[in-house]
Amino acid sequence: MAMIEVEQLTRRYRDRVAIDALTFTIAQGEIVGFLGPNGAGKSTTMKIITGFMPATSGRVKVGGFDVFEQPLQAKQQVGYLPETPPLYPELTVREYLKFVCELKAVKQASVEIDRVTRVTGLSPDLDRLCGTLSKGYKQRVGIAQALLGDPALLILDEPTEGLDPRQRKDVLDLVKSLAGQHTVVLSTHILAEVKAICERVLIIHRGTIVANDTMAALTQGRETGLEDTFIRLTAD
Repeated sequence: MAMIEVEQLTRRYRDRVAIDALTFTIAQGEIVGFLGPNGAGKSTTMKIITGFMPATSGRVKVGGFDVFEQPLQAKQQVGYLPETPPLYPELTVREYLKFVCELKAVKQASVEIDRVTRVTGLSPDLDRLCGTLSKGYKQRVGIAQALLGDPALLILDEPTEGLDPRQRKDVLDLVKSLAGQHTVVLSTHILAEVKAICERVLIIHRGTIVANDTMAALTQGRETGLEDTFIRLTAD
């Protein structure tokens, strides 16, 4: 079953085309890397899939629901971490997650907050102010809010941006641990992250999909195969 179906998706800003006639599907349970350099159209695509931004034309379905015609049902399938975690610095982690539970109409909020903070390693930090957390822990809170309500699909837009190597590894290990429980789309410009945790890769460049295949097919049995493909297809 397809979790995401994208057909001829286009977004224009006056005379600039951000994404151009994208077509792809992502199956239920996959961990897929959405890979491309900065400015390639990754965030625009993620924002449209999550219903955060309208498209100029095209069609998107999430969990069988049309994002434009059935927005509420489609959004109920999705946990979304944008590039900048949407935190309120004056709230504690517990207060913030409770607020997100209210927005998502999550039942038994305290039980659900306990679950996602155990998964993300935030249980000891529930009463800390979000504004006092390190960048790595802010990303963990962002992932925790995306997990609330146990959505079928997680969309993570540059979840390791600005992290040091240890924080980056911790976040990637956390994302990898979610395999089999959720469909995960990891948007990133860092090739090593895709190689570390993803089963399939979509490479986007200048608003178009230039490669869409499994990790095994793209590497073709060579350690540097995916890197060669990425560099060749995204070279100016």
